[in-house]
Order: sequence, then C-alpha cells, then structure tokens
Amino acid sequence: MRNRIIAMIEDAAKRPDAPVFEVGDTVDVHLRILEGNKERTQIFNGIVIARRGAGMGEMFTVRRIVQGEGVERVFPLHSPKISKVVVKRSGETRRAKLYYLRDRVGKATRLKERQPKGEATTKTKKRSKKQIAAETKTEES
Repeated sequence: MRNRIIAMIEDAAKRPDAPVFEVGDTVDVHLRILEGNKERTQIFNGIVIARRGAGMGEMFTVRRIVQGEGVERVFPLHSPKISKVVVKRSGETRRAKLYYLRDRVGKATRLKERQPKGEATTKTKKRSKKQIAAETKTEES
C-alpha cells in the first residue's frame, strides 16, 4: 500500500496527456535535448518491446536496428524530456515482453499489423449461398 502523501505528489507530477500505446507498436519518441543554450527535438523510432512499472515509475523499452546493430533505449513514461510519442504502426502480439526480437534479423523482426476492433477483413467475412448466387448472376448479365 502506498503512502497517501507520496500518492498525492505522484498524481500531481504525472502527465495528464500520457501517450497511449502497447507492446508491439512501432513508435516515434520525440525527445527534448539541450545542446548548450539551444533546445532541439530528436526522434528515436522503433518497436516497443517492453513496458514495466506503474505510476511515476512506469518505463518502456524501444528497440531499433542502426547499421546492422540493435539499439535499445529505456524511457520513463512520465518524463518531461519526452515531448510526445507518436504511434506509427500497431503490431499484433501475444506476449507482454518481446525480448525474442533480439535474436531475429531482417524481415523476421516484423510483426503482423493489428486490425482495429470491429473491422473485419475480406478474408474473414462470411457470405451466404444466396449472396454468392446473386453476385454471380449480376456478373453474367
């Protein structure tokens, strides 16, 4: 059980606009970087392979391949240095941690794209015999 005072401080410091993404998603993490007096935004893109923690201590790991070498970075979800997280692609996974992607190379690292809920693909759409007969009649005439 958390202390009430610590819980109040953590809730006040949390980001109200916390990004919504899941493990398996391909994301762009926009980081604020200070170089001398100037501030610029650097983008780190890759696949989210893990999320852990809760509250202010929640972290996520993003992996990408740079010049044939795997690079992983761990980001705090509620960090003020992260300006935004943009989801580029949603990947379908059956695991909470995708550490097995570390051993894979090339096209084997790709994940199947997740379909939005409620949207059926043409392959899974069932048609009755009457519908098929009606379609063939319209094609013949």
